[in-house]
Amino acid sequence: MCFRSRPGASASWSWWRMLRQVIHRGLQSFCYKLGLFVSRHPVFFLTVPAVLTIIFGFSLLNRFQSERDLETLVAPSHSLAKIERSLASSLFPLEQSKSQLYSGLHTPGRYGRLILLSKPGGNILHQADAILRIHRAVLEMKVNHKGYNYTFSHLCVLSSEDKKCVLDDIISVLEDLRQAALANKTTARVPVSYPNTKLKDGRSSFIGHQLGGVMEVPNSKDQRVKSARAIQITYYLQTYGSVAQALIGEKWESEFCKLMRKLQLDHPDLQLYSLASFSLWKDFHKSSLLAKGKILVSLMLILLTAMLSSSMKDCLRGKPFLGLLGVFTICISSITAAGIFFITDGKYNSTLLGIPFFAMGHGTKGVFELLSGWRRTRENLPFKDRVADTYSDVMVSYTMTSSLYFIAFGMGASPFTNIEAVKVFCQNMCVSILLNYFYIFSFFGSCLVFAGQLEQNRYHSIFCCKIPSAEYLERKPMWFQTMMNDGHQHTSHHETDPYQNHFIQHFLREHYNEWITNIYIKPFVVILYLIYASFSFMGCLQISDGANIINLLASESPSVSYALIQQKYFSNYSPVIGFYIYEPLEYWNGTVQEDLKTLSHGFNTVSWIEQYYQYLKVGNISTTNKSDFISILQSSFLKKSEFQHFKNDIIFSKTGDENNIIASRMYLVARTSENTQREVVELLEKLRPLSLIQSIKFIVFNPTFVFMDHYGLSVTMPVLISGFGILLVLILTFFLVIHPLGNFWLILSVTSIELGVLGLMTLWNVDMDCISILCLIYTLNFAIDHCAPLLYTFVLATEHTRTQCIKNSLQEHGTAILQNITSFLIGLVPLLFVPSNLTFTLFKCLLLTSSCTLLHCFVILPVFLTFFPPSKKHHKKKKRAKRKEREEIECIEIQENPDHVTAV
Repeated sequence: MCFRSRPGASASWSWWRMLRQVIHRGLQSFCYKLGLFVSRHPVFFLTVPAVLTIIFGFSLLNRFQSERDLETLVAPSHSLAKIERSLASSLFPLEQSKSQLYSGLHTPGRYGRLILLSKPGGNILHQADAILRIHRAVLEMKVNHKGYNYTFSHLCVLSSEDKKCVLDDIISVLEDLRQAALANKTTARVPVSYPNTKLKDGRSSFIGHQLGGVMEVPNSKDQRVKSARAIQITYYLQTYGSVAQALIGEKWESEFCKLMRKLQLDHPDLQLYSLASFSLWKDFHKSSLLAKGKILVSLMLILLTAMLSSSMKDCLRGKPFLGLLGVFTICISSITAAGIFFITDGKYNSTLLGIPFFAMGHGTKGVFELLSGWRRTRENLPFKDRVADTYSDVMVSYTMTSSLYFIAFGMGASPFTNIEAVKVFCQNMCVSILLNYFYIFSFFGSCLVFAGQLEQNRYHSIFCCKIPSAEYLERKPMWFQTMMNDGHQHTSHHETDPYQNHFIQHFLREHYNEWITNIYIKPFVVILYLIYASFSFMGCLQISDGANIINLLASESPSVSYALIQQKYFSNYSPVIGFYIYEPLEYWNGTVQEDLKTLSHGFNTVSWIEQYYQYLKVGNISTTNKSDFISILQSSFLKKSEFQHFKNDIIFSKTGDENNIIASRMYLVARTSENTQREVVELLEKLRPLSLIQSIKFIVFNPTFVFMDHYGLSVTMPVLISGFGILLVLILTFFLVIHPLGNFWLILSVTSIELGVLGLMTLWNVDMDCISILCLIYTLNFAIDHCAPLLYTFVLATEHTRTQCIKNSLQEHGTAILQNITSFLIGLVPLLFVPSNLTFTLFKCLLLTSSCTLLHCFVILPVFLTFFPPSKKHHKKKKRAKRKEREEIECIEIQENPDHVTAV
């Protein structure tokens, strides 16, 4: 029995193969014509990019402005927390209640915040007099605006009861302690409890965020404070929305921070840490200022590396200035992209620091590939034809990888991206990629034309002078002969290709290729990959989101110092969560009361409801109906001085003679550890679903929620969309490329590199914030950029064995890959010395990206490709068949001409 393949399937496969060849040859033909066109008009293609850079460079200088709103940048753009904020503000204005809604670093509006820390072993409560002197200095501080002096009393948030400035209740506690000290009383006679304490006017106040490092009296029933290390005081300013008010408020905050630095010198026994609303933005922008000089150093290092790696001993064929001009090409294209960004009303932010490195990593890859392509052309061709051949060889691959860059970052700039900083970065990166591509085939292509013309006319690659003849050189000193050596001094018949003498190419051909394909090395490479995969998988299981804004600030900044002290001493309790009941409720109903107790179980509550129930219980008053409940609430409970402040937590309405409670609020505080960020997210995820299933209609809100609401999903969505977009493109083009296995291997390689970077950066304590996500998007493209030429050259190779195919692939593309990754790694080194968390995250991620790509290109793929498909046996059979056919033809010719054999 015999089996035959269907003729239709074979015809279909042949048709697809022909279509792939037609597309590939069509693209090569187009790139050849493009190269020929550039080589015939080099001055035009050199001038146009230069003029564009000058025009847009001036716009960059004139229209530069920075983004000052951190919430717009790093908080999810579309979140339920913003809707809840609008609803809560419509019921109870946040301007009046922000002193109750404590929210750490994310306090809305303008404010000045101060932490006073005593020496180790000291008790901050014993220094009440010194703290109150500092407090009075803040109240008396003046700022001048248009001839008028403004103090805190002119700018503060006023309470609705007595129209006085809203101050933290810890000030009242300190006043009582000072009075007791003046009257020679002991601290024990002024009881201070934690976290709730009784004030002099009878009010119960929550001071969990105002007193830190607390030690309680042992076996104390009312949680009496024995000692405390730190006190936190916040001064809230009004926000009217006018430009003049904002300017005065900013001046007050600036003077507040200066005053704290001055008072620190006067109080050596206390440590003062200050924070203002502009501090976060200032320290976020400070990263750019600190990195400015280091980026210039990085550029110099890349220029030097590109020059050295493009040099040869051969003074005719070495191209050091082309390496330099290649890096210069990327620089001017980035300047043009920045100019376009600012012309379109873009605002600069520190996350854009990564764009020069991202653009350089892709652009220099094209530069080095063009140089390698030039070295592969025939030297006896005219220089214009050599440029066209170089474009035909290189620009097809570079066009494809640039297209994938554009697709990946274009997906990141889509409406699906919920983080504005990521969206702005991806938009700018798309423009940079397009301009990179245009500048490389135009500006750098023109430079290649001029360099080729100099080489054809035998001009020195550095000094641009005619290379003397061999007879003339023989009469000169050895140093002169070395400088003027054109590579043919000792090979009169040109037996070898002079371009093969490039030191990287020589190292790969003579040493590395033989070593990596050695059968004894392969088991160690397999073990290395298993270790790599294990650590990557372990890291991927420990991913954590980076909602902590400290990750984006300069590391040695006041904001970071303040945040670390705040986290250490004031993280016992979560931010104060506002619990808003926005529909009428039967508060007098026993079932409702039980539901409210259930919802607030486990929280420290600041609630008028709880206090009112306690008031009724102590007075033995029964309120079983609505009229009694509201009547006693209004006429008795809220009239007492210790409960008057609860008027702000209830909204009454009157329908005829009947009063109703249409909305109310209370505050919930949870006990937390130092990892407050994660626990706040968990609280939000637990409380919000309860509002949908409970009979009580409520919302929960704290300003911190705006930055954390579904942050993990929002920040990972861009890389998922970009990865899906690239995967879809590679799958759809599976049957349009020359060999489908090339796409298959490329998908595997990129996945391995991406997961490796993700896992290793997690083990290196890098959180998933906007910077690391942008680096992961870049990793997808960086891996494709370097692996694709290597893989496609391998699958299309026609040598007898896979080993020989991978050797040829490394020899053809290994030089450009090694040049680019080396330049990229050296350019990253200065980032290590920038004292900024943002740049340190950027350094870590890009270092892992380039290292994992280098590992795959030079270690993992060269070994694994010798184990797995595509098989090269059919090429061997084809060559044998051709050889046999040639022998048969020769035999036929001999049989037809026997006289020829006799003559021989």
